[in-house]
Amino acid sequence: MSTSDILIGEIIGTGVLILLGGGVVAGVVLKRTKSFNAGWLAITLGWGLAVLTGAYISVGVSGAHLNPAVTVGIAIKEGAWDKVPFYFAGQLLGAMIGAVLVWVAYYGHFVAHLTDREVVGGPGAQATAVADREEKQVKGPGPVLGVFSTGPEIRNAAQNLATEAIGTFVLVLAILSLGLTEGLAVSGTGVLIVALVVVGIGLSLGGPTGYAINPARDLGPRIVHALLPLPNKGGSDWSYAWVPVVGPLLGGALAGGIYQLAFA
Repeated sequence: MSTSDILIGEIIGTGVLILLGGGVVAGVVLKRTKSFNAGWLAITLGWGLAVLTGAYISVGVSGAHLNPAVTVGIAIKEGAWDKVPFYFAGQLLGAMIGAVLVWVAYYGHFVAHLTDREVVGGPGAQATAVADREEKQVKGPGPVLGVFSTGPEIRNAAQNLATEAIGTFVLVLAILSLGLTEGLAVSGTGVLIVALVVVGIGLSLGGPTGYAINPARDLGPRIVHALLPLPNKGGSDWSYAWVPVVGPLLGGALAGGIYQLAFA
């Protein structure tokens, strides 16, 4: 597999993953969409189908890692690290492109949501109150940041880190274990199983942090959120941004190590 195949496959696959995954969140949380308030089940199913679609598209080109934590786990399993930087680069760039496409697809809804008086300051709010609220949004997480990246319901760095590591551990160990069943890892069934695992993680472990379980999935769109010219969007929560990067990498590395000890 050439480095160009890796870059192209990971950019396209991760881009589709974020487009569909971020898209389902946008549909649920932004006002005036037909799927507004559809709920957590819609989000978890949407993300699972996003993984399924992105992986199907790119599995024959790059192997469909679509996640730096998966790349780390596979590198530990196989003992090959030379192509890891190309996977990382393709995944991050693809995630950023996917986030931009979500913004394009929902542009009018972003603007409507962020300029609605109910969101910005409430009916009858004084100009000073609106300004104060906007200032708070700039300093803290913004009202649409969840479309792009994750955030904890209870902010506790140790717990949040552990939650992300545990969820990613389950994902990466499941992916590595596909190779134990002959033919499954390279079949469409293997891709489907991974997508279902993602749905399961979202339903079972997604509540505390929003289950990034993928450093590129969180960091790339967070960068895009910081750069996009959206009114009243608020801050990008950079004080938390390290958790959904470090936690999944730890979980992926742990899964690779456990696989080597228990199954290799």
